[in-house]
Amino acid sequence: MKNFGPFDTYTDAILAACPMILSKPNATVGYLQNSNPELARRTATEYCAWLYYTPEHKYEMSMLTDLSRPEDLVTGKKSCILPPFVSDARYAPGDLRYIFALHNHPYGSILSPQDIQFIKDMASIHEWSIKTKDARQIMLSIIAFFSRSKDPAAPSCDGFYQYVPATRSMTLWTQREGQWQHELIDPEIWDKPRPRRIEKQ
Repeated sequence: MKNFGPFDTYTDAILAACPMILSKPNATVGYLQNSNPELARRTATEYCAWLYYTPEHKYEMSMLTDLSRPEDLVTGKKSCILPPFVSDARYAPGDLRYIFALHNHPYGSILSPQDIQFIKDMASIHEWSIKTKDARQIMLSIIAFFSRSKDPAAPSCDGFYQYVPATRSMTLWTQREGQWQHELIDPEIWDKPRPRRIEKQ
């Protein structure tokens, strides 16, 4: 993506991507939930992109997209359709290594079953983990940034949820006074089986 990176570490890339994505129009609408929930529902927008590792051992981000599923207009849900591959004219398609599917959650909600299924599907296309030049292992995952700011003109990067298919684990990362903390989310919260629909015979 133009004017973004490249970065020497994925941590720097994530910390740069978070405020940049959350600064996009209607990327965060939590501040409207109490005062105008209908406006929040209509305007909330998800943006998504790939963070990938290049043959030059740098971390870069693809172009952002806000293309949503057609059914969102009916269901009221929010989504962002992320293409499975990145087109970077500088490299052959097979030279890129995909590591993080980045997006925002306008309401600051936990990763959805659709988010989890998406990255599981991507794990059947891309490597489950990669090794960098310094022998560091990075696992494929999906990340959802959120902001708790009440000021739409200055959304803060307050944290993100991360799900890793290889370990089937979800982590909540939060920032307080410049320090990042993380905690594992109990699978009982996000991995509950959905009731099966019984069709009438």
